[in-house]
Amino acid sequence: MKQVLEFLGVIALLQGGVGLVHEFTGWLRGWGLVQRLDLLDGREIYGSVALLVLSFALFAAAESQKSG
Repeated sequence: MKQVLEFLGVIALLQGGVGLVHEFTGWLRGWGLVQRLDLLDGREIYGSVALLVLSFALFAAAESQKSG
């Protein structure tokens, strides 16, 4: 379970980072999940920051799991 949480944390971290890079620089246009969701149209920065916060929460949850 720890590895699954860490994997999901990495994915959320990458997607949040890509979303912020795209919003501030215009690079990495086709890579981000946040830009593809119509629900977040006009609120992409908030969605990217939320993914970053989620990634840190997933890492904390993974760290609290017992190893083994």
